[in-house]
Amino acid sequence: MYEALLFAASLRHSDPDFKGRVFVAEPQPNAHWNNDPRMRQPELLEALKRLDVDILPFESRHFGQSYPYGNKIEALFALPEGEPFVFFDTDTLITGKLSDVPFDFNRPTASLKVEGTWPQIELYGPGYTDIWKSLYERFNLDFDSSLDLEQPDEYWRRYLYFNAGFFFYKCPRVFGQRFLDYALEIRDNPPRACELQVFDPWLDQVALPLVIHSLGGGRNTLPHNTLDGDVSCHYRTFPLLFARESDHVIDVLNAASAPNWIKKVLKDYEPMKRMVFQNKGDKVRAMFDQNDLPRKEQRIRNQIKKANLWMR
Repeated sequence: MYEALLFAASLRHSDPDFKGRVFVAEPQPNAHWNNDPRMRQPELLEALKRLDVDILPFESRHFGQSYPYGNKIEALFALPEGEPFVFFDTDTLITGKLSDVPFDFNRPTASLKVEGTWPQIELYGPGYTDIWKSLYERFNLDFDSSLDLEQPDEYWRRYLYFNAGFFFYKCPRVFGQRFLDYALEIRDNPPRACELQVFDPWLDQVALPLVIHSLGGGRNTLPHNTLDGDVSCHYRTFPLLFARESDHVIDVLNAASAPNWIKKVLKDYEPMKRMVFQNKGDKVRAMFDQNDLPRKEQRIRNQIKKANLWMR
């Protein structure tokens, strides 16, 4: 919820003329949650209202606490039917004019800021082609047209794979129903080639490329350097943000969180308190050359943890 507040503040800072509606999806308490998942801090709710954010209640019918990543799927059913949407994870900053991004809502895509986290190839088990092809065939999709033929066979980038940090389409209900159907089928009845694979926490990212391909989308349907570029930053955690993002992202973070009525709420969030307001993030940033970062994210994480500066 604190990330959601920071997201909204960054949007209003970076694109003050944005005319779209802004929703923060909020799951409602039911048997899928051990505790009440709603936001109940009055000052935080007042700050979201001041930023012209609508709270969007939704029911967790299939996922909830057992698989939180699945709640982004179920939240789509609460959005206005038939209206174009862009979904963002809350751990995102808007760093440029979202209004100027030329979305083609008939050709969905998602974040290519991703590592090859799935599938994990087992010795003597199926390879990338067999695994992904079995999923496309399960849903009667054309597999060959999804491939990036400039990438070598059995290299993960050859196969359509996204991070689910953002995605968009012309109707949230159509996208949501397809996403839900595919995710539940993969979880409950995986093809034989996938039987050795683990789907938690990767289920949403396994289903997402199949959904996007089925709806006529694919890679690079947005101009280069818009989302995941000049216009948005999916930072994931504050230590990673300070370690690897640009000076402009840091400037937006500081400016968006600076107003006293926002700062007094965000100070209750320990990662923001320590990394931003107590300047621990500057120590993390000084540990790395942002123009020559380690290729693997895990090396960055390990170095930060070794310095006792890691926070989720």
